[in-house]
Amino acid sequence: MSEILIENLSKTFETADGTVEALKNVSLSIEEGDIYGIIGMSGAGKSTLVRCINFLEVPTEGTVTVRGRKLSDCTEKELLLMRRDIGMIFQSFNLLMQKNVLENVCFPLYIQGKKKKEAREKALGLLDIVGLKDRAKAYPAQLSGGQKQRVAIARALASDPKILLCDEATSALDPQTTSSILELLRRINNEFKITIVVITHQMSVVQELCTKVAILKGGEVAESGLVSDIFAHPKTTVARELIIRDANPGSRSFDTREKIRHGEKIRIVFSETSSFEPVIANMVLTFGEPVNILRADTKNIGGIAHGEMILEFDKDSTQTAQMKEYLRSRGLAVGEGIEDVEF
Repeated sequence: MSEILIENLSKTFETADGTVEALKNVSLSIEEGDIYGIIGMSGAGKSTLVRCINFLEVPTEGTVTVRGRKLSDCTEKELLLMRRDIGMIFQSFNLLMQKNVLENVCFPLYIQGKKKKEAREKALGLLDIVGLKDRAKAYPAQLSGGQKQRVAIARALASDPKILLCDEATSALDPQTTSSILELLRRINNEFKITIVVITHQMSVVQELCTKVAILKGGEVAESGLVSDIFAHPKTTVARELIIRDANPGSRSFDTREKIRHGEKIRIVFSETSSFEPVIANMVLTFGEPVNILRADTKNIGGIAHGEMILEFDKDSTQTAQMKEYLRSRGLAVGEGIEDVEF
């Protein structure tokens, strides 16, 4: 049974300029224990979707079923109880600035009626898990962005949630801090078996953390599946754009366009099953034609390194099809249809 089942969900808003369709017929199944990414450009409907998952936004059409319970069938009191099982962390942290770190984590426990001693003991244990027990008496203004997010994660865990929704939780953080937060979320998923839903516009976050992903465009699901499959074989333009444009900071670009211009572009992906020979050099020697390497990069997909390159063939080449088949025969994934993506 799905932990979260979204069926034919649509959400419209009435504005001064007319009706806005934020979500259109979205269907997703998120299994227990998944780390599931929902990604898209700005305005794709990601934040609306995450708010529909816990019924902070009521869908216009369709259903959301959480842990076997259809949320539209719940009373307001039942929804409040259901939301205890759904923790949330945000880009802006949403900490109480006038309260210290310990009291921020205690806050949801006080709301549940926990006694002060019991709440503080549990909060200190959670702060230990996120590596901030020594900052229990500090105030949010005294913390870095990464530390604030760790406090927010500890607070979200205080209610013992079964599901954790992360809405652009790393967007305000630098790359190194982002990696540490993603590692913390991965550890929480492993140790507590919490299902995590990650809302982001950064494909690098999805690639590093998630096992499955849904890509939204214009409020609709453009593509969904295993992250590794979509990384190797993106089927839609929006998936290709998100993958190609979200290059790692350490990626290398090569510009030899004076020699080769306006030829067909392809994206190739090396995995652990690919040939270890110098494939590109051997292809050039075999066919006697140069290729332009527009970009070379290595990305971490679920803990496994995958290399990728963007190649451009000579526009006058008559051997392009044979060269692509040569690459496939060496175990490389060859992606086409990227002419509309800028580099």
